[in-house]
Amino acid sequence: MIKTKYSQDVDALIIQLTDKPIDVAEEHGQYIFHYSSDGELVLLEILGGREFLLSVMTSVFDDRMISKG
Repeated sequence: MIKTKYSQDVDALIIQLTDKPIDVAEEHGQYIFHYSSDGELVLLEILGGREFLLSVMTSVFDDRMISKG
């Protein structure tokens, strides 16, 4: 079960990996990792989500253009 959501209010891409309750979160730059009590990654937040998504999409399309060359 993977759910994704973009929150325009805070410009964050949210990727939920499991339904387990979140016990702790760790922030590393623009990424916030949320873990369950047994250390499993439950949710990933990517701050600056709009820019992140645009850069991923640009990279994908650039790769397609190069490979079709």
